[in-house]
Amino acid sequence: MFMATVDASIVIISLPAIFRGIHLDPFAAGNIGYLLWIIMGYLLVTAVLVVTLGRLGDIVGRVRIYNLGFVVFTLSSVALSLDPAHGSGGALWLIGWRLVQAVGGAMLMANSAAIITDAFPAEQRGMALGVNQISALAGQFIGLVLGGVLSVWDWHAIFWINVPFGAFGTIWAYRSLRELSERRPAKIDWWGNLTFAIGLATLLAAITYGIQPYQNHSMGWTNPRVFGSLIVGVVLLILFGFIETRVPQPMFRLSLFRNRAFAAGNAAALLASIARGGMQFMLIIWLQGIWLPLHGYDYTDTPLWAGIFLLPLTAGFLLAGPLSGYLSDRYGVFAFTTGGLTLFAASFVGLLLLPLNFSYWEFALLIMLNGFGSGMFSAPNTSAIMSSVPAEHRGAASGMRSTFQNAGMSLSIGVFFSLLIAGLAGRLPSALSAGLIGQNVAPAAAHHAAQLPAVSTVFTAFLGANPMQTLLGPTGVLKTMTPAAVRTITGKEFFPNLISAPFHHGLTIVFATAAGMALLAATASLLRGSN
Repeated sequence: MFMATVDASIVIISLPAIFRGIHLDPFAAGNIGYLLWIIMGYLLVTAVLVVTLGRLGDIVGRVRIYNLGFVVFTLSSVALSLDPAHGSGGALWLIGWRLVQAVGGAMLMANSAAIITDAFPAEQRGMALGVNQISALAGQFIGLVLGGVLSVWDWHAIFWINVPFGAFGTIWAYRSLRELSERRPAKIDWWGNLTFAIGLATLLAAITYGIQPYQNHSMGWTNPRVFGSLIVGVVLLILFGFIETRVPQPMFRLSLFRNRAFAAGNAAALLASIARGGMQFMLIIWLQGIWLPLHGYDYTDTPLWAGIFLLPLTAGFLLAGPLSGYLSDRYGVFAFTTGGLTLFAASFVGLLLLPLNFSYWEFALLIMLNGFGSGMFSAPNTSAIMSSVPAEHRGAASGMRSTFQNAGMSLSIGVFFSLLIAGLAGRLPSALSAGLIGQNVAPAAAHHAAQLPAVSTVFTAFLGANPMQTLLGPTGVLKTMTPAAVRTITGKEFFPNLISAPFHHGLTIVFATAAGMALLAATASLLRGSN
């Protein structure tokens, strides 16, 4: 699980090194799509396939699917590290093999919780699933640090690192794991699988394209194709729900939602995943675009240091996860799930109140509280979900739980990026234009730079590039200015001070929404009852 989720995030920090390595300018027209698909493709495939692979585990054996996942994951990591092409061809190679790697990751995600649930008695299940769940959550954030460290050496190393662990895991799994669950041969629900996979993939792909610029708009939500894809995705998912109530052996057992513990636990997990997933990207942009440059870090070094400065978040997960899993075995899950989500929401309120140029110890304390609250919730909630279903449905239930978690991550990126860009789009152009004119940039050139899509400005900081150099370099304006003015505009303080007010406006919207999501998740957790 740790490997599978590390690879969901390890490329985020490594993207600058990857694009340099394949000689592709991510800011050239049309190339933002490559950037987004390298990030989002893995999340999309895992979200779509985990239910199907979990149900397949119930039919042919959970260990068999899990072991095959190790093989697929390892071989695709080898292929990713051997990218033979440059430019757009190199990017397509990475995207394609990332999708294959995600299939292996989905096999691991879909069946690991079910295998553990089979192996441990109820009184030890919380601790066991706690280790599993926190490994998954910690992997999302440790991947950021690993990506930063390894990409400084060689970007291929972010994929090489999987190979020895994957090879060991494959051999160990085939030698050591035994099938404890009873296989239940059944017909595959082909229509359910197709409508679910196509519907969810269409919906998540539309969200991915929705945060890309479209014509003169900062985002693509006005694109008829995006709007049409959203409608098609929703219609197919509604049709999927109808099919699942009619087939004798459904892929997605909607009857499980009659169980209040199962329904409430999954609702809380989805809402918490949406709140947590978008926060990861917002914190990276905040650190790389504003805080680190203001504290003297070069833009090229900010991806690595952003991962390092987010380590307290991972520490919170690692402290709370196994401990809350162990204690929930003895005292029940209710206090830990609802209490953890309350702390989770409180941390967002604290981040909302921080100034953009914060004192690091306050920031570290708040993100550690965020990780601690999330860890308190995740392990007991997973244990409660998996313990609430009959043994023969654990593979499907594990896949359904993973689907909500992974779909929440994908949705959160679309939701929070859209909220941030919407907040920036209203205020950034005027601030950028006024700041450039104040540095004696020609008004025409200043207005042109100010009208560039806000998402491009955000991604320059996200990718560790100098934002003003990236925005103004292609226009030739910098060549007409004095060396002192160029140093000021491309320095470490001009852009952060310029973007601070618009960014804070967008960040306020994002963290307020995340806090609201976390409180809704706590409310859903309350509805599970005390048993």
